[in-house]
Order: sequence, then C-alpha cells, then structure tokens
Amino acid sequence: MKRPNASLTLSLVALAASASVFAHEPAHGSGGIRTSASKAVNAPFDIVHTKVSTEGNVATFHMAVSGKAGKSTPAASGKLAGSEVFSYVWPTSIDPYEVGFAHDAGILALAVTAHPDFDDTPLYDENGDGRRDNDGNLWHSHWVVLKPTEACGSGALGVVDIPEGQKPRLPKTWPGLPLLLDSPGWSPTLDGDTVEVKVPFDDIGIVTAGRFDGVTAGLRVNASVHAPLLCVIDVFKVASGDLSLPGQPNH
Repeated sequence: MKRPNASLTLSLVALAASASVFAHEPAHGSGGIRTSASKAVNAPFDIVHTKVSTEGNVATFHMAVSGKAGKSTPAASGKLAGSEVFSYVWPTSIDPYEVGFAHDAGILALAVTAHPDFDDTPLYDENGDGRRDNDGNLWHSHWVVLKPTEACGSGALGVVDIPEGQKPRLPKTWPGLPLLLDSPGWSPTLDGDTVEVKVPFDDIGIVTAGRFDGVTAGLRVNASVHAPLLCVIDVFKVASGDLSLPGQPNH
C-alpha cells in the first residue's frame, strides 16, 4: 500500500480553493476528519465531516456538508465538449490495482458525480425509463485514477487518459471511455447533508490498512474532447486542508 508521493500531494494542494481546519464540535458520529464550515464555499460542497467505516466486507464512504448534499448540479450545455462535472471525492492510498487498474497508476479515488451532458454508466438505467444512456444528471459513483496533468493547467489534476492504441489493465465495469474510470454501479445515498456510498471488497483489509481524505470539486471535459479528456478545474474544499490523507478507516 503506497501513499501518493509528495509531488502529487503538492499538486492537489495547489488546487485547493479554500483551506480548512479541524473543527472541535462533534458531528455525524465519532471519528473521521472534522472540518470547520466555511462561508466562502457553496454549502452543498462545504465539507464538515469525512469518514470511512467498515462492517464485514463492506466499506461505507461518508461525507457531510454544511448545506444540502447534491442540491447543486452543473447546468446542461447540450454538448459534451466543455461540459462540467460536479463531484464528491474520497482520495485514498489504495493501489489502483486492487479495483482493477494497473499497479501505481495514480491516486485512486471514489467519486460521486453528476453531469447532465453525458452518461458514463452504460450498464445501468438509474432513472428507470428503459434507457441506459440518458441519466448522467443523477448522482452516481465511480472509481477514478487521478494524476497531475500539465495539459489541464499548471499543477492541475486530470483523470488519467488511455492513449490511443494502448490496452491497460481495466475493471470489468469500465464504461468504454478512454480514461482510467470505472462505473461499478454502487448507488450513492444523498440524505439531507450527507453523501454515502457502500462498497464491497473481497479483502476488506485493503481498506482498513489505507488512508483517505475528502474533496469536493468541479471537473470539465476538454473543449477539443481530446487528451486530456477530463480535468479538475476547481477544488471547492479539501477536508484535511492539505490533502495529507489523515483519515484512518474505523477511527
């Protein structure tokens, strides 16, 4: 199990829109990373508590905000190029190999996202209308692999692209996009101020031995729909303030 190296951490810190400090007031149970609310951050993305807990072989990824979770979604643009993605993200120290990607491919993160201009969960019909290609606007989950990507901007992060002609190791539920992104179909629960996702693991020790953090962010599809395809353009808030991954599951 490896933590992101210093250069990856510094790249993420450079993106942070606002620093946060640990709060002293108890909220949403014990443990996890507690963060003071900030008036400078849009309340649906203003992280106040981030936690990962396990029971049996299931890990629950939890994030609480100072407003209503999921209330704010991107405006539809009517086209893929330049479209936006809003996200709740749990960066981890887990090796991407453990969920189906190649060893040390980048920073493995669980993300809950919404984006009205495209659908990247082709196996699932989230809105129940009989189509599986028109519900990207509903909050859904992904594994993503992130790396600093200069083409996204100085120090900015991007979801790792798959170069044309290459065939890297990919999860069985990879949605077919040229990105290190998986669409496993775990439905997030957004209830009041809380976002949660329950994720099963064959070996729960992969989770309990790791570290985590919490991030809310906006991403954008490249205007040329070319490498890099998906860039982080705005970090709304980092739970720890410095992306040091201080969170320990079950603590």
